[in-house]
Amino acid sequence: MISELIGFALLFGTAVGLAVLTGRYLSRVFRNEPSLLDGLAPLERLLFRLIGVDPTRPMPWSQYLGAVAATSVIWVMLAVTLLMTQAQIPVWNQGAIPSMDWTLALNTAVSFLTSTNLQHYSGETGATYFSQLVVLMFLQFMSAATSLTVGVALVRSLRSESGASPGYFYGDLVRSLTRVLLPLSLLVAIGLVFAGVPMTFAPYDTIQTLQGDLVSVARAPAAAMLPIKHLGSNGGGFFGTNTAHPFENPGMVTYCLHLITVFLLPMAFVCFVGYYLNRRKLGVIIFTLMTGCWLMLTIPIMQQEWAGNPAISALGIDQSAGSLEGKEMRFGTLASAFWCGVNVVIPAGALTSMHDSYTSLSGLFMLLGMQIDAFYGGVGTGFMYLFLYIIIAIFIGSLMIGRTPELLGKKVGQTEIQLATGVIVAQPLIYLGLTAVAVLLVSQTPDGGASLGWLSNRNAGPNGYHGFTTMLYEYVSSVAGNGSGFEGLGDNTPFWNLTTALAMLLGRFIPIVGTLLIGAQLYQKPFVPSSSGTLPTESYTFGALLFIVIVIIGALCFFPALAIGPIAEYLTQPR
Repeated sequence: MISELIGFALLFGTAVGLAVLTGRYLSRVFRNEPSLLDGLAPLERLLFRLIGVDPTRPMPWSQYLGAVAATSVIWVMLAVTLLMTQAQIPVWNQGAIPSMDWTLALNTAVSFLTSTNLQHYSGETGATYFSQLVVLMFLQFMSAATSLTVGVALVRSLRSESGASPGYFYGDLVRSLTRVLLPLSLLVAIGLVFAGVPMTFAPYDTIQTLQGDLVSVARAPAAAMLPIKHLGSNGGGFFGTNTAHPFENPGMVTYCLHLITVFLLPMAFVCFVGYYLNRRKLGVIIFTLMTGCWLMLTIPIMQQEWAGNPAISALGIDQSAGSLEGKEMRFGTLASAFWCGVNVVIPAGALTSMHDSYTSLSGLFMLLGMQIDAFYGGVGTGFMYLFLYIIIAIFIGSLMIGRTPELLGKKVGQTEIQLATGVIVAQPLIYLGLTAVAVLLVSQTPDGGASLGWLSNRNAGPNGYHGFTTMLYEYVSSVAGNGSGFEGLGDNTPFWNLTTALAMLLGRFIPIVGTLLIGAQLYQKPFVPSSSGTLPTESYTFGALLFIVIVIIGALCFFPALAIGPIAEYLTQPR
């Protein structure tokens, strides 16, 4: 156990060191300063000419948001069309996989467009090689680049100067791809191939298992898709069992490489904030807060899983190695729980174990990590969510000292506070409202929901706390852009495909629109030098206030649902 904990600490330290270097590099790229990959500038100019854009032309905020919306609509329409006709596409369908119906195709396209990667289909049996590489991997790159671009636009709005343009969307989008995501993905893919991850277009193979069954196994060009899966906080796996599959994650070398890539860009973006704004202390405070809160969520998950499941202990089964139900034996309990803690706080949502098999209190901390979604978070979007809490904390702190709210020299007015509050409140309204609809449908079914085929564990009756948690988790994961799930849910139905698609769209674009509108308001205001009466945001005291605000808002928004889900399940389970 001690050796594993030391290994986790070294892994985290490596990720931090790489993130600091990457954050400094991001600052140079988006300041248009000389950087490592300036040799790609001719390629970028060619791309700009091909798509007919001028990257130096300023774009007003309204056009910026319009560009985000327009590109998203185009990509999702193309993706739905290709997924609904994948069986007719004559290339890379080695498994003779049928086309998706329109609800599943829409859900899948929206899922990958929003970096959620919910996957109501099973990887290698639901999507062809063509769909995986040309449709889904393309959306993984584009969604990650869009998140990074929007995050950069928000940070630009916090500069001391005033302006009416956050930059040029298409210029930042192309640079996000050519200078950041594609080079890093290429490096990681080479490392994965050397570590044993397959990269082949060979057809499916048939093997005989130890018990004598014949099974069809996809070999797959997995190494191409996995880097952006983790770097872009996407999480959609090439295989149905995600990163628990030995072809995606052959051993501890790939385990460490995957986790470092999950950490890298969300951490680097926090460093980028400090470098870009020339406020390194602010970056350190934000990073410290995020790291502390991530540990407060991850350590309890590890502790709960190491302690074992009381229901299994009651059967007289030895759990000295922790709760191994649903865990991949190659990694064990602690490594699986550590991975879980990383991938619920950072919305990659990749799996090396089945979250449905975790203890009830582990599920509680998973839900909290996804609901708050501000501790590292996604590429660019993690800071975006924390920014909303910062606005609220500045408002409350300024009221306490009787001063006008200010953020980095810009007055924070009523409009900014209303927008931040509206976005924070909108998120739980979406997933709680949709969960209520699902629960109502279950309760109105005469057989207690059994005929719906949603809850395989039949835990849908009046005491079905785990069934409630399963449905709540699906919607929280959708709104937060995480994509993991309690896989006891039969989710490939028109109801779940359409309602989670709605949740993913609202969960993705409400925060983007809200934070960019706040940024637009702040960027147009004149810079006011700080005085003795200004609430200092670059202090650990403000960091403590921010933490308290997050806890209070989280308790008010989330506790009632958690009380009738994982908490009730824990209190009623046999001991």
